[in-house]
Amino acid sequence: MGHTYKMKKPVKKLAHLSIFGTTQIHLRNPFVIAMWSVVFPGFGHLLLNKYLRGFALVLWELFINQMIKLNSAMVYSFIGEVEKAKEVLDVRYMHMYIPVYLFAIWDSYRSTVDMNQIYLLNEKDSASIERTVIKPFEVNYLDKRKPMAAFLWSMTIPGLGQLYIHRIFSALFTFVMTVVFIHFSHFIEGFHYLLLGEIEKSSSVLDMQWLLYLPSFYFFTIFDSYMNAVENNNLYDAEQKRHLRKYYQSNSFLIKKGIKVE
Repeated sequence: MGHTYKMKKPVKKLAHLSIFGTTQIHLRNPFVIAMWSVVFPGFGHLLLNKYLRGFALVLWELFINQMIKLNSAMVYSFIGEVEKAKEVLDVRYMHMYIPVYLFAIWDSYRSTVDMNQIYLLNEKDSASIERTVIKPFEVNYLDKRKPMAAFLWSMTIPGLGQLYIHRIFSALFTFVMTVVFIHFSHFIEGFHYLLLGEIEKSSSVLDMQWLLYLPSFYFFTIFDSYMNAVENNNLYDAEQKRHLRKYYQSNSFLIKKGIKVE
Protein backbone atom coordinates (compact mmCIF):
# COMPACT_ATOMS: atom_id res chain seq x y z
CA MET A 1 0.00 0.00 0.00
CA GLY A 2 1.18 3.46 -0.80
CA HIS A 3 1.81 6.01 1.90
CA THR A 4 0.26 9.44 1.84
CA TYR A 5 2.63 12.18 2.88
CA LYS A 6 1.34 15.47 4.13
CA MET A 7 3.34 18.43 2.97
CA LYS A 8 4.50 20.60 5.86
CA LYS A 9 4.07 24.31 5.35
CA PRO A 10 7.37 26.17 5.53
CA VAL A 11 7.91 28.21 8.66
CA LYS A 12 7.49 31.89 7.89
CA LYS A 13 9.29 34.05 10.42
CA LEU A 14 8.88 37.80 10.55
CA ALA A 15 10.75 38.35 13.81
CA HIS A 16 13.61 36.88 15.80
CA LEU A 17 14.47 37.40 19.46
CA SER A 18 18.07 36.96 20.63
CA ILE A 19 20.32 38.24 23.40
CA PHE A 20 21.51 40.98 21.03
CA GLY A 21 18.06 42.38 20.35
CA THR A 22 14.84 41.89 18.43
CA THR A 23 15.05 41.74 14.66
CA GLN A 24 11.81 42.00 12.75
CA ILE A 25 10.25 42.72 9.39
CA HIS A 26 7.40 45.24 9.44
CA LEU A 27 5.90 47.81 7.11
CA ARG A 28 8.08 50.84 6.49
CA ASN A 29 7.84 53.88 4.25
CA PRO A 30 10.43 53.38 1.46
CA PHE A 31 10.83 57.15 1.01
CA VAL A 32 11.60 57.68 4.71
CA ILE A 33 14.25 54.94 4.62
CA ALA A 34 15.74 56.35 1.41
CA MET A 35 15.86 59.87 2.88
CA TRP A 36 17.86 58.62 5.87
CA SER A 37 20.32 57.14 3.37
CA VAL A 38 20.49 60.58 1.74
CA VAL A 39 21.33 62.11 5.13
CA PHE A 40 24.03 59.51 5.82
CA PRO A 41 24.74 56.36 3.76
CA GLY A 42 24.04 53.28 5.88
CA PHE A 43 21.39 54.81 8.13
CA GLY A 44 18.57 53.48 5.96
CA HIS A 45 19.97 49.94 6.14
CA LEU A 46 20.36 50.15 9.92
CA LEU A 47 16.66 51.03 10.16
CA LEU A 48 15.94 47.86 8.17
CA ASN A 49 18.01 45.79 10.66
CA LYS A 50 20.50 45.04 7.86
CA TYR A 51 23.42 45.66 10.20
CA LEU A 52 26.36 44.28 8.22
CA ARG A 53 25.48 46.29 5.14
CA GLY A 54 24.60 49.35 7.22
CA PHE A 55 27.80 49.35 9.27
CA ALA A 56 29.87 48.81 6.11
CA LEU A 57 28.27 51.81 4.39
CA VAL A 58 28.64 54.04 7.47
CA LEU A 59 32.33 53.21 7.81
CA TRP A 60 32.85 53.70 4.07
CA GLU A 61 31.19 57.11 4.27
CA LEU A 62 33.46 58.14 7.14
CA PHE A 63 36.60 56.90 5.39
CA ILE A 64 35.91 58.53 2.02
CA ASN A 65 34.54 61.73 3.54
CA GLN A 66 37.70 62.12 5.59
CA MET A 67 39.87 61.47 2.55
CA ILE A 68 38.19 64.09 0.34
CA LYS A 69 37.38 66.54 3.21
CA LEU A 70 33.82 66.86 1.95
CA ASN A 71 32.41 68.25 5.20
CA SER A 72 35.02 71.01 5.34
CA ALA A 73 34.28 71.95 1.73
CA MET A 74 30.56 72.08 2.53
CA VAL A 75 31.16 74.41 5.49
CA TYR A 76 33.22 76.81 3.35
CA SER A 77 30.51 76.70 0.68
CA PHE A 78 27.85 77.56 3.26
CA ILE A 79 29.72 80.68 4.36
CA GLY A 80 30.40 81.78 0.77
CA GLU A 81 34.12 80.94 0.58
CA VAL A 82 33.90 78.92 -2.63
CA GLU A 83 37.59 79.17 -3.53
CA LYS A 84 38.61 77.85 -0.13
CA ALA A 85 36.14 74.98 -0.57
CA LYS A 86 37.83 74.07 -3.86
CA GLU A 87 41.26 74.14 -2.23
CA VAL A 88 40.35 71.83 0.64
CA LEU A 89 38.43 69.32 -1.51
CA ASP A 90 40.51 66.34 -2.67
CA VAL A 91 39.06 65.32 -6.02
CA ARG A 92 41.20 62.16 -6.27
CA TYR A 93 38.63 60.17 -4.29
CA MET A 94 35.51 62.06 -5.36
CA HIS A 95 34.44 59.49 -7.94
CA MET A 96 34.73 56.74 -5.33
CA TYR A 97 32.25 58.58 -3.12
CA ILE A 98 29.37 59.27 -5.52
CA PRO A 99 28.56 55.69 -6.72
CA VAL A 100 28.45 54.27 -3.17
CA TYR A 101 26.35 57.21 -1.99
CA LEU A 102 23.79 56.64 -4.77
CA PHE A 103 23.86 52.87 -4.20
CA ALA A 104 23.02 53.33 -0.51
CA ILE A 105 19.93 55.37 -1.41
CA TRP A 106 18.77 53.00 -4.16
CA ASP A 107 19.44 49.80 -2.24
CA SER A 108 17.71 50.98 0.94
CA TYR A 109 14.61 51.94 -1.07
CA ARG A 110 14.64 48.64 -3.00
CA SER A 111 15.14 46.58 0.18
CA THR A 112 12.28 48.36 1.92
CA VAL A 113 9.88 47.59 -0.93
CA ASP A 114 10.94 43.93 -0.94
CA MET A 115 10.62 43.56 2.83
CA ASN A 116 7.18 45.19 2.78
CA GLN A 117 6.07 42.60 0.23
CA ILE A 118 7.47 39.79 2.39
CA TYR A 119 5.57 41.13 5.38
CA LEU A 120 2.25 41.44 3.52
CA LEU A 121 2.56 37.92 2.06
CA ASN A 122 3.37 36.26 5.41
CA GLU A 123 1.62 38.47 7.95
CA LYS A 124 -1.41 36.25 8.57
CA ASP A 125 0.31 32.87 8.88
CA SER A 126 3.71 33.86 10.27
CA ALA A 127 5.24 31.70 12.98
CA SER A 128 5.33 32.79 16.60
CA ILE A 129 8.66 33.72 18.15
CA GLU A 130 10.43 32.71 21.33
CA ARG A 131 9.44 35.50 23.71
CA THR A 132 12.15 34.93 26.33
CA VAL A 133 15.83 34.21 25.65
CA ILE A 134 18.11 33.34 28.58
CA LYS A 135 21.84 32.97 27.98
CA PRO A 136 24.85 33.04 30.33
CA PHE A 137 25.71 36.68 29.52
CA GLU A 138 22.35 38.26 28.81
CA VAL A 139 18.57 37.95 29.08
CA ASN A 140 16.13 39.36 26.55
CA TYR A 141 12.35 39.19 26.62
CA LEU A 142 9.49 40.59 24.62
CA ASP A 143 7.61 43.26 26.52
CA LYS A 144 6.19 46.74 26.03
CA ARG A 145 8.47 49.73 26.47
CA LYS A 146 7.72 53.44 26.39
CA PRO A 147 8.70 55.11 23.09
CA MET A 148 9.01 58.51 24.79
CA ALA A 149 11.47 57.05 27.28
CA ALA A 150 13.61 55.80 24.38
CA PHE A 151 13.27 59.23 22.75
CA LEU A 152 14.37 61.13 25.87
CA TRP A 153 17.26 58.81 26.75
CA SER A 154 18.60 59.15 23.19
CA MET A 155 18.50 62.92 23.57
CA THR A 156 20.85 62.74 26.56
CA ILE A 157 23.55 60.42 25.20
CA PRO A 158 23.19 58.73 21.77
CA GLY A 159 22.92 54.98 22.32
CA LEU A 160 21.02 54.98 25.60
CA GLY A 161 17.70 54.76 23.76
CA GLN A 162 18.87 51.69 21.86
CA LEU A 163 20.15 50.16 25.09
CA TYR A 164 16.76 50.77 26.74
CA ILE A 165 14.93 48.82 24.01
CA HIS A 166 17.64 46.13 24.03
CA ARG A 167 19.28 46.71 20.66
CA ILE A 168 22.80 45.79 21.73
CA PHE A 169 24.54 45.99 18.34
CA SER A 170 23.09 49.43 17.59
CA ALA A 171 23.86 50.69 21.10
CA LEU A 172 27.51 49.59 21.07
CA PHE A 173 28.08 50.97 17.58
CA THR A 174 26.40 54.25 18.56
CA PHE A 175 28.47 54.59 21.74
CA VAL A 176 31.72 54.08 19.84
CA MET A 177 30.78 56.52 17.09
CA THR A 178 29.63 59.11 19.64
CA VAL A 179 33.02 59.03 21.39
CA VAL A 180 34.85 59.27 18.06
CA PHE A 181 32.80 62.24 16.85
CA ILE A 182 32.97 64.08 20.18
CA HIS A 183 36.71 63.52 20.52
CA PHE A 184 37.80 64.63 17.06
CA SER A 185 35.28 67.47 16.72
CA HIS A 186 36.18 68.94 20.16
CA PHE A 187 32.46 69.53 20.65
CA ILE A 188 32.49 69.37 24.45
CA GLU A 189 35.46 71.73 24.59
CA GLY A 190 33.78 74.18 22.23
CA PHE A 191 30.52 73.98 24.18
CA HIS A 192 32.40 74.67 27.42
CA TYR A 193 33.93 77.88 26.06
CA LEU A 194 30.54 78.87 24.63
CA LEU A 195 28.99 78.64 28.11
CA LEU A 196 31.77 80.87 29.42
CA GLY A 197 30.94 83.45 26.74
CA GLU A 198 34.21 82.97 24.83
CA ILE A 199 32.63 82.64 21.41
CA GLU A 200 35.79 83.15 19.34
CA LYS A 201 37.71 80.57 21.34
CA SER A 202 34.77 78.18 21.07
CA SER A 203 34.77 78.50 17.28
CA SER A 204 38.54 78.15 17.00
CA VAL A 205 38.76 74.82 18.84
CA LEU A 206 36.02 73.14 16.81
CA ASP A 207 36.94 70.85 13.93
CA MET A 208 34.21 71.42 11.35
CA GLN A 209 35.13 68.32 9.34
CA TRP A 210 34.16 66.10 12.29
CA LEU A 211 31.50 68.38 13.76
CA LEU A 212 29.28 68.13 10.68
CA TYR A 213 28.74 64.41 11.34
CA LEU A 214 27.04 65.08 14.67
CA PRO A 215 23.63 66.57 13.72
CA SER A 216 22.57 63.75 11.38
CA PHE A 217 24.01 61.10 13.69
CA TYR A 218 22.33 62.57 16.79
CA PHE A 219 18.85 62.87 15.28
CA PHE A 220 19.11 59.45 13.65
CA THR A 221 19.68 57.75 17.00
CA ILE A 222 16.60 59.49 18.41
CA PHE A 223 14.44 58.45 15.45
CA ASP A 224 15.80 54.90 15.45
CA SER A 225 15.16 54.28 19.16
CA TYR A 226 11.67 55.79 19.08
CA MET A 227 10.58 53.99 15.91
CA ASN A 228 11.86 50.61 17.09
CA ALA A 229 10.23 51.03 20.50
CA VAL A 230 6.88 51.52 18.72
CA GLU A 231 7.42 48.50 16.48
CA ASN A 232 8.53 46.31 19.41
CA ASN A 233 5.27 47.20 21.13
CA ASN A 234 3.34 46.29 17.97
CA LEU A 235 5.15 42.94 17.88
CA TYR A 236 4.27 42.35 21.54
CA ASP A 237 0.59 43.04 20.81
CA ALA A 238 0.62 40.69 17.82
CA GLU A 239 2.25 37.88 19.82
CA GLN A 240 -0.19 38.42 22.69
CA LYS A 241 -3.15 38.12 20.31
CA ARG A 242 -1.67 34.95 18.80
CA HIS A 243 -1.14 33.45 22.26
CA LEU A 244 -4.67 34.23 23.48
CA ARG A 245 -6.20 32.96 20.25
CA LYS A 246 -4.24 29.69 20.43
CA TYR A 247 -4.74 28.80 24.09
CA TYR A 248 -7.91 30.56 25.20
CA GLN A 249 -10.19 30.87 22.15
CA SER A 250 -12.53 27.97 21.41
CA ASN A 251 -12.23 26.35 17.99
CA SER A 252 -15.97 26.73 17.57
CA PHE A 253 -15.83 30.47 18.16
CA LEU A 254 -17.13 32.39 15.15
CA ILE A 255 -17.90 36.03 14.59
CA LYS A 256 -21.16 36.40 12.72
CA LYS A 257 -21.40 39.17 10.22
CA GLY A 258 -24.08 41.70 11.03
CA ILE A 259 -26.61 43.15 8.65
CA LYS A 260 -25.68 46.56 7.38
CA VAL A 261 -28.46 49.06 7.97
CA GLU A 262 -28.51 52.09 5.73
